[in-house]
Amino acid sequence: MKNMILLDKPYVSEFLQETIAKNHIPVLDTKIAKQLATKDDIEFISPEDAIAIKREDENTLIFSNSENNISWVEQNIGFSDLPESIHQFKDKIRFRKTISSMYPDMFFMGVKFEDLDSLDVSKLKFPFIIKPAIGFFSMGVHTVDNQNEWKDTVKTIQDEIEKNKSIYPIEVINTSEFIIEEIIQGEEFAIDCYFDKEGKPVITNILKHVFSSGKDVSDRIYFTSKNTVKEQLAPMQKFLDKIAKLVDVKNFPTHVEVRLTDKGEIIPIEINPMRFGGWCSSPDLAYHAFGINIYESFFNREKPNWDKILKDKDDKITSIVILDNSTGIDGHNIESFDYDKLLEGFSEPLEMRKTDFREYPVFGMLYCKTDKEDSPELMNILKSNLREFTKRN
Repeated sequence: MKNMILLDKPYVSEFLQETIAKNHIPVLDTKIAKQLATKDDIEFISPEDAIAIKREDENTLIFSNSENNISWVEQNIGFSDLPESIHQFKDKIRFRKTISSMYPDMFFMGVKFEDLDSLDVSKLKFPFIIKPAIGFFSMGVHTVDNQNEWKDTVKTIQDEIEKNKSIYPIEVINTSEFIIEEIIQGEEFAIDCYFDKEGKPVITNILKHVFSSGKDVSDRIYFTSKNTVKEQLAPMQKFLDKIAKLVDVKNFPTHVEVRLTDKGEIIPIEINPMRFGGWCSSPDLAYHAFGINIYESFFNREKPNWDKILKDKDDKITSIVILDNSTGIDGHNIESFDYDKLLEGFSEPLEMRKTDFREYPVFGMLYCKTDKEDSPELMNILKSNLREFTKRN
């Protein structure tokens, strides 16, 4: 069976490229893919051949590093079940309706972008969260604590849309419709998993997402550890098994975000289709933390042996620090970012990935180890607006 991978912006890591080359996974031949996949021994497959292979065998595995590839899938392999699998998850309003039997009392509603200004929120229960019905990377996501915050929130959303509308295609972030839903209180976790050929979910990674405050909706820090996986594996598997009964997806990778309430209930925030963590973030974190390659788990149809994986691991925390531009300064007005100064604040950095902060509102991503999840070095960077590391033009 010939599987394949779709590569697109914003980012392809060295680790993913090495995995592709080592396992001889064909990459869809596009101009952008060839710009991003720079290793000489990567094999490419023409769009015509890729379409023919999928048409011949519906069980052909397709993985994408980026949701930017959704449009290609819709336009070229609409004959398969892949577009339908994508939309079951990507549209947050549709997804909430799909799982409503699991959470009959949960409030949510859809609202058109042009209706935000005139929406009477006095009848809604505060606090609530608003975000694009089709979105990515915390863009356009805001919490609203009371009616007095609504007008400012709408203005902020309008400004964000205008500023970022050219960064991602409409299939990734579509701001024509928003979802308003009640805030789910509790700890937040992210799960990389895939649905196998029988539609059963296989967990390949579990991370905890930490925040600086109740208003914080950023993606600044995710971490994993032996204890994180051991404590959450069974309940998260049980939760995903319930989700699997309500959706019809097979041979499909996903990145799942959930909240775990004080009562032990797991409530999904969203399930992101056709990929693991964006920007190659969480799958590469699994390698740094546990020495496992979850890209290979998917393509080889392997279920990780967690008892074996965790047996000799220490209790350290392995984190990814997403250096989103929280400075309030447009990237084009920043001359440089001092990565060396930032690294001085970490006792055990593993990898520093620099990104083009003028093209994307992200300075880079840092992988690091700490002894505790609330270590000062993590808490400091969690609360930092990063201005101390920037130099303006």
